[in-house]
Amino acid sequence: MELLAQRIHNLSESETLAMTRRSRELAAQGIDVINLSIGEPDFNTPEHIKEAAIRAIHENKTHYPPVPGYPELRKAICQKLKRDNNLDFTPEQIVVSTGAKHSIANVVISLVNAGEEVVLPAPYWVSYKEMVKLARGVAVYVPTTVDTEFKITPEQLEKAITPKTKVLLYSSPCNPTGSVYTRKELRALAEVVARHPHVVIISDEIYELINFDCHHESIAQFDFIRDQVALVNGVSKGFAMTGWRLGYLAAPLWIAKACDKLQGQMTSATSSISQYAALEAMMTDPATSEDIRDMVFTFRKRRNKMLEMLQTIPGLITNVPKGAFYFFPDVTHYFGKGYSGHTIMNATDLANYLLEVAHVALVPGDAFGNPDCIRISYATSMEKLTEAMDRIKKALADLQPIS
Repeated sequence: MELLAQRIHNLSESETLAMTRRSRELAAQGIDVINLSIGEPDFNTPEHIKEAAIRAIHENKTHYPPVPGYPELRKAICQKLKRDNNLDFTPEQIVVSTGAKHSIANVVISLVNAGEEVVLPAPYWVSYKEMVKLARGVAVYVPTTVDTEFKITPEQLEKAITPKTKVLLYSSPCNPTGSVYTRKELRALAEVVARHPHVVIISDEIYELINFDCHHESIAQFDFIRDQVALVNGVSKGFAMTGWRLGYLAAPLWIAKACDKLQGQMTSATSSISQYAALEAMMTDPATSEDIRDMVFTFRKRRNKMLEMLQTIPGLITNVPKGAFYFFPDVTHYFGKGYSGHTIMNATDLANYLLEVAHVALVPGDAFGNPDCIRISYATSMEKLTEAMDRIKKALADLQPIS
């Protein structure tokens, strides 16, 4: 007798977490695996943020918080949005959740009915399509290529929208490509959505602070679609607080109230201690923070070195990421080649080969909606990155054409 619900069978395991698990299993066997699959800054939470959390513990801030978050944190988020993004929100429009992933899921489940469509520019973050499945929605994939820096065009978006469309869900800076939309590009997309008032944009801005070449732009800045935008952000990436599990939503009041209602029945509020740590983070001005400046400087330096190393490997095609900490090269040059009787048919085969032979863990692009690419995270030391790229280059050179 089958006892599990069908929705669980319909869900796929996160490929990023699966590759991390496999690399840990090999490491447990004594194999020196370099893990470039995980999306986590290799920095520690800044000291002043940790101290704020410790103070909260000593002050016994350990009781149930309000479901949408402490009022002082929601107010601080509003102040952050005004300071950094010139966006005006009230605390009632803010819902604090257990990570940005939770915030996105709250919005998707609150908005999408069975059979309604969610437009996902591909490549997309792995969990987007699974959230759509849980909501019994229909994902509409809009493919992009390295030639357009993996960014969707207004024409593509217009073509993808139908009377059944409920949501456009995207990230900028983007996981997995590192692409960053400009203000001009976002305005063009906003003008398309404005012609379709039944569509809500979920703008995933969790990588906002890891931005190398330009000022972060939010699609929520355009007043003519303000009532159609749910902005999601958090502290995981920009403040190296992945384990604290805190994200937030800033949205029209009707969406915020819906997410508050849903969260009240599913998880209640996020950790009180995490909220006080996040309060300190929100009061930190990125323009003057040495911690953030040093982290972004390091990631930019790694990006430049990674680009230099990738360009020495024949057949790899990549864009120059302007944010986050990933490369997403096209690896189709190696399809049809083989080793030891095995043929590389797709990016999954190639990622498995590099894990087994080079002992480098990467994530195949299938997980992100592009089977021609692989995602490489450079959220680790320069020494490990250099060693990993040397291993990858050698392993790829050993692949031979299959006659």
